[in-house]
Amino acid sequence: MKKAAASSRSSPTKKRGSFESVDDYLSAVPEPARSTLNKLRETIRSVVPKETEEVISYGIPAFKYKKVLVWYAAFADHCSLFPTAAVIAKFKGELKGYKISKGTIQFPIDKPLPSTLIKRIVKARCKSS
Repeated sequence: MKKAAASSRSSPTKKRGSFESVDDYLSAVPEPARSTLNKLRETIRSVVPKETEEVISYGIPAFKYKKVLVWYAAFADHCSLFPTAAVIAKFKGELKGYKISKGTIQFPIDKPLPSTLIKRIVKARCKSS
C-alpha cells in the first residue's frame, strides 16, 4: 500500500501534545528535518538568557524565560519559528525570501538557516518580553 505524501502543513512527528520533553519531540522528527531543527535550536539557545528553559508548549518545543519567548517545530518540508506577530512585523523586510504568516516564519529544510537573522529575531523577542 502506497503511503500518502505528507502535507507541508502536517508535522512529521507524533500527535501534538503527546511529548514529555523537547528531546522526545526531536527524536520523533525524521531526517533531514531533525538536523535543521537541531541547528535552529542551537541558534536560539545561543542568544536567549542563560536561565531560559526548554519546554513543550502547545505540543511543540519552546524556550521559556518567565514566559515563552519562541516556539519552533518541524513539518514535512520546513521548520518553523514562532517568535510572535509583533517581532515578525519588525523583520518583515528581511524575511522576503521566506514564507511567513502573522506568527510564523518557515525555513526550508533543504537550505541553510539564516543564523544571523534568526539570532537578531530571537534577541528582539527577548527584549520585547
